[in-house]
Amino acid sequence: MQLFTKKAIDIIKSIPPGKVMTYGQIAKLAGSPRGARQVVRILHSLSEKHQLPWHRVVNGKGEIGFKDDISFNHQKELLEEEEIYVSPKGRLDLNDFLYDPLIEFD
Repeated sequence: MQLFTKKAIDIIKSIPPGKVMTYGQIAKLAGSPRGARQVVRILHSLSEKHQLPWHRVVNGKGEIGFKDDISFNHQKELLEEEEIYVSPKGRLDLNDFLYDPLIEFD
């Protein structure tokens, strides 16, 4: 496993319930600031194997990235179960829900 992949997996696993991170944020923390698409690939291919909380990862605008209704609604439902409000169009407020592992939350 490549070092970037291992770091990204560890970062994704660290996202607490009720918080989200962005693809780009994870890529940057894992050592590849332009590697957001690699994070997408990791989530797509390794979420089940590594039990990743894939639903806690959104795009840089705070939006669910899925375009198909089934995946979109599934992610929205999982986020809302964690008390993350998601608009009908799939947007959430990053000011309220963004997790920064470099900052300790009370």
